[in-house]
Amino acid sequence: MIRLAGLSKRFGTIGPLALDSVSLSVEQGEVFGIVGRSGAGKSTLIRCVNLLERPDEGHVEVLGQDLLALDEAGLRTARRSIGMVFQHFNLLSSRTVAGNIAFPLEVAGVPRAEREARISELLPLVGLETKREAYPAQLSGGQKQRVGIARALASSPRILLCDEATSALDPETTAEILTLIRNLRERLNLTVLLITHEMSVVKAICDRVAVMEAGRIIEQGQVFQVFTRPEAETTRRFVSGVIGHGVPSGTLARLPPPNPGEQQRLLQILFAGPGSTRSVISEATRRFDLDLNIISGRIDEIGGVPFGVMALAVYGESQRIDAAISWMRGLGLEVTEGIPEVRANPPAETA
Repeated sequence: MIRLAGLSKRFGTIGPLALDSVSLSVEQGEVFGIVGRSGAGKSTLIRCVNLLERPDEGHVEVLGQDLLALDEAGLRTARRSIGMVFQHFNLLSSRTVAGNIAFPLEVAGVPRAEREARISELLPLVGLETKREAYPAQLSGGQKQRVGIARALASSPRILLCDEATSALDPETTAEILTLIRNLRERLNLTVLLITHEMSVVKAICDRVAVMEAGRIIEQGQVFQVFTRPEAETTRRFVSGVIGHGVPSGTLARLPPPNPGEQQRLLQILFAGPGSTRSVISEATRRFDLDLNIISGRIDEIGGVPFGVMALAVYGESQRIDAAISWMRGLGLEVTEGIPEVRANPPAETA
């Protein structure tokens, strides 16, 4: 559906590249997330998909068309298959909900009767049946974004681009909008490409994700794989707040010392799939005669797959600890020695 190859983009004649040889592909029907800090290049990248920004180098193929080879008329036609939802809604204050949804259809020269029919189809899809004649000033933030989504869908696109579509919303409204996007994807067979700085958004809705830094993609893959086994340091920092990797250093400092003749070893265990619900800790305690002190842990679900992550302080004889680690790895669990330390109050990521 979307193929980007070797995209580079620089604003001005000096300074760093906003995009530096970026390549990725988005398959039909999937929700693909792009995450990164402010200045990583994610907004520039998504705007290259519909050529709101033209790359200096590279190729942009959407629905089998090379967009960079199209003339203005051809590009206008191609853009009708690509809807876009913006962070700050970009609604026309002087138009009603219906008028805002109709606007792109008016620009495209769609007859009035067809515009009205399309508005009547879209309003129930986004839950705004009673707001047809309301103005933006009379709407909540979530309702404004629902109008923005309906407007993006007005021309019956096959691709939906979401540019920080939930960043201006509170957590409850964010969850509602993400549920709406997911339902629309399934109902309308949409392909969704979204950018965000919130890994919780990626976790909630995406099938695959790419992590950007300094204009480059530094890691990408299935969401479950990237979340549970991050490779890049930037990715590990992004997922730590969602997955729970790491323990505050003060917590580790307060752990009791081992008894004479015993060891204290710190382990981090990743449970994935069916093993995430097995009582491994109590079983290991009995089987290997160890004391296992749970420092932190959580069980969650990503993409419908259960997972758990747990930090342990293990006390006992060295050989018994080694045997317990081997046994747990034999069950398919990922066991690493040492626990990453985190600050108790890490700084929040910015958009």
